[in-house]
Amino acid sequence: MTNLEQYYNKFNEDKRLKSRHGIMEFTVTMKYVHKYLDILERGVALGGGAVSCSKADIKILDIGAATGGYSIPLWEEGYDVTAVELVKHNLGMLKAKGTGVKAYQGNALKLKRFEDNSFDLTLLFGPMYHLKTREEQLQALCEAKRVTKPGGYILVAYVMNEYAFLTYGIKEGHVLENISEGKLDEAYHVRPGADDLYAFMRTEDIESLNADAELTRVQIISPDGPANHMRREVNALTEEQFAAFIQYQLAVCERADLLGASAHTVDILQK
Repeated sequence: MTNLEQYYNKFNEDKRLKSRHGIMEFTVTMKYVHKYLDILERGVALGGGAVSCSKADIKILDIGAATGGYSIPLWEEGYDVTAVELVKHNLGMLKAKGTGVKAYQGNALKLKRFEDNSFDLTLLFGPMYHLKTREEQLQALCEAKRVTKPGGYILVAYVMNEYAFLTYGIKEGHVLENISEGKLDEAYHVRPGADDLYAFMRTEDIESLNADAELTRVQIISPDGPANHMRREVNALTEEQFAAFIQYQLAVCERADLLGASAHTVDILQK
C-alpha cells in the first residue's frame, strides 16, 4: 500500500467537504461547474450552434473523485457521471452510497478504460495535489485532454505554494526545518520530499503546464480564498457572517491579485 493510500484510508473527505472551508470551496467551485455545464447544454461549446441538449446527454468524468463529493451531486442533478478513483477505500465509500454514478478504480496518469473524445466536461480535482513531478502533472493533464471532446471543458484544481509556506512554514513553525531539509528553494517555492504527499504550485507553474499540453485557459478562480488560512476565525463566525463570507469569495474569486495566495485554484480549460 502506498503512502497516499494509507493517508486516504484515514482521511475523512466527506468531513472535510462539510467543514466551513470545505463548504466554501464546494460552493464556489460548483458555481463554475454549472456555468460551463449550462454552456454545454445550450450546445455552444461543442459547435452545436443553437441546438440544445438535456442534462442526461452531457457526459462528465470526475478523475480523482474520492468519495463522490462532486460526482454524486452532479448525478443527482441528472447528468451522466463517471468517476475514477485511485484509492480503494474511497471508491468503496462512493459505491456504498448507492447512486447511479459509474465508478471505477483508476489512475489519472493512464485512463486506458476510456476512448478519446468521450466526455463533455472533465474534472481533475484531486490528482494534481499529489503528482509531484512536472512530467506526471503534464501526463495527467494530457490524459484529461485526450478523453475530453473537442470544445469540451477541463477543470483542474491545484494547491497553491504560498498557502503551503505560510501555513506549514510560518503558522506551524517549520520554516527553518524546511530550509535545512532543502524543501524550499531560493525563491521559497516548496519542493516536496520523497515521503511528502502534496505538490504545491504557483500561477506560472500552471500556465507552463497549459502551454505544454496545448490547452486554452478560459479562466482561473480561487474557490476558497483565505478560508483555509484562517480556519479558526471562519469557524467562529455566525451562520449569517459565514454566508456573507461566501458571498465575498464568490465576488472576488476571479481576481488575479488574490489567486496566488489562496489555498486552492481551479483552472478552467477548453480543448
